[in-house]
Amino acid sequence: MAKFTESISFDRRLWRHDLVGSIAHATMLGCIGVLTKAEAKRIVAALEAIGDDIEAGRFTWDESLEDVHMNLEAELTRREPAGAKLHTGRSRNDQVALDMRMWLRDEIVELELELRSLQQALVALGQANDSIVIPGYTHLQRAQPVYFAHHLLAYVEMIERDRERLLDAFSRVNVCPLGSGALAGSTLPLDRNQVAAMLGFEDSRGRPVVSQNSMDAVSDRDFAVEFCFVASLLGVHLSRLAEEIVLWCSRPFAYVRMPDAFSTGSSIMPQKRNPDAAELVRAKAGGVIGALGALLVVMKGLPLAYGKDLQEDKAPVFETAKTLSLSLAAMAGMVSGM
Repeated sequence: MAKFTESISFDRRLWRHDLVGSIAHATMLGCIGVLTKAEAKRIVAALEAIGDDIEAGRFTWDESLEDVHMNLEAELTRREPAGAKLHTGRSRNDQVALDMRMWLRDEIVELELELRSLQQALVALGQANDSIVIPGYTHLQRAQPVYFAHHLLAYVEMIERDRERLLDAFSRVNVCPLGSGALAGSTLPLDRNQVAAMLGFEDSRGRPVVSQNSMDAVSDRDFAVEFCFVASLLGVHLSRLAEEIVLWCSRPFAYVRMPDAFSTGSSIMPQKRNPDAAELVRAKAGGVIGALGALLVVMKGLPLAYGKDLQEDKAPVFETAKTLSLSLAAMAGMVSGM
């Protein structure tokens, strides 16, 4: 049972966000008098020290403690007895929802920058070849002549819409669920706005954004589903571009030569220049699309509020973000050196 229910093997990547959330929660508990100022200060110091140890590789993760939250809480109480009070007014349910939202915010910011880099690489390649004309195709049959740059800019437009969708999804990720408790909130006078502001959950006017319904806050992952949908559509666009690159490198086309860093040889024919990176981008889109399906199936039959099923939200989201980041970097590298 312990092996079946553990999540520390994959959710440990949330450690930084869990510590930051706990620091904000401890600070707020000190402000409302649940913790003394001295206790809050010691807890924050202990949490920061744990973070330093993890960063330096000195922290030992214990799989018997199930998840990242219990590992950090156990270490905190070992170092600082007052840490046993930290969970006051907080459940594992709103804590994990908070961590996921903060982690996904950071990933969206990074992915947006990577999308920009790919757009810039496509524009630069078009500018460097602005007089080149190639056949345009319909039905994969030669149709009309088009500028190579015009062809490339079609993907810049697709990626721009993906970027806009990603930023739009950010607004629904950027909602603070802390204070929702297990499902019914708390009778303590928690200052949810203070915690939200400390953690950067604010709208464009700098106003704190907190969840309005505690049952919804701990039991839905539509923000993660939306991210996976945007990622899937982006994966499709990257796959289409990858397919074009594979065609352009082939002998019937021979439009482009791939950079050495993104070409591979054959084990028996080392003179070949295989577009492996493009082929992998094309294939990895399948995993991203599959992650969306997996997450939707996890969610589809869940009554309110929290169910252990929601532990299975993390692996698809983590893998989606990782795959997209690698695919975007590979595509930008291919295009830049083409």
